[in-house]
Amino acid sequence: MIRVEEHPEDLRAGRRLPEGYEVIDTTFTSVNTYPPRAIRRRPWEVLTHGVRVKDTPGQPIYTDDLAQLTDFLPFQVEVGCGVSYEAGIPPLHRLHEIYHVNEIEDEQLRKGFTFILAPGRDPLLAEMFLDTEEKISELSDMYRACFTAEVTPALHALKRMEEAGCVVGPFITHNFDALGARAGFEEEFMRRYDQRIPPVTFHPDAKALVVVGLHADRRRVAKRARAAGLKVFHVDPEGFPRPDGSWFAYPLEAPQTGDVVVRKTAADAIGDLEQLLNLDTDNGRTVGPGNGSSL
Repeated sequence: MIRVEEHPEDLRAGRRLPEGYEVIDTTFTSVNTYPPRAIRRRPWEVLTHGVRVKDTPGQPIYTDDLAQLTDFLPFQVEVGCGVSYEAGIPPLHRLHEIYHVNEIEDEQLRKGFTFILAPGRDPLLAEMFLDTEEKISELSDMYRACFTAEVTPALHALKRMEEAGCVVGPFITHNFDALGARAGFEEEFMRRYDQRIPPVTFHPDAKALVVVGLHADRRRVAKRARAAGLKVFHVDPEGFPRPDGSWFAYPLEAPQTGDVVVRKTAADAIGDLEQLLNLDTDNGRTVGPGNGSSL
């Protein structure tokens, strides 16, 4: 444990702390385990640069549906919070709000994100001590929702597409709710703290990657897909309604030139795709729109 008024990492980053602020730097490890330097430095990197460095989007093609995807069958799927949000599970950044991690000056423009370093401006402890029961309930909301959520229509539709040969696995996911596994998919989990992106398995027959409701924190999977020759499609409404009814604009950062973006929810876009594919699951056939072809 290190206890100092000026931490070397703060000095290195040129960070000025409030008067009277003290840093207690403590590392907890398992017996006979010592994390590598890159892992030990990760919290300081996040504090200095944020959770991630934003990408500069290219010039993707915006369309009303996934009709172009029918020319790139079979496809592989990567899901983020989109399908989980539709199941009633809050998006992961909701935890930032619950724990009051950031101060946000202009939420809609997404400017002014800073970590709260002054105890006087951090309401978390006051909420914990003064409204303990309500705060504990709020802290457990997301995890409780994961246990009670039902598999969404979009996931059921994707599973039917897999059974018809339109989708190949594994099912790439960044969600800890196991909804993909409960829908019957073989999940390949990507959210790993010790690796920015774990090894990705692209099926040798896959011609496209459909990224559903996933933002910039795991954009490197799509980058690897492009390098592997896959066409990348994004399904995301680029925002969602807040509890107070207002619309929270959440534009995508990852789409690049050549990608296709469908600005719809997973339920709408995937449901429309299933109709476009004209699935005949009883006979194991998939008839493309207007061409009579089958797989």
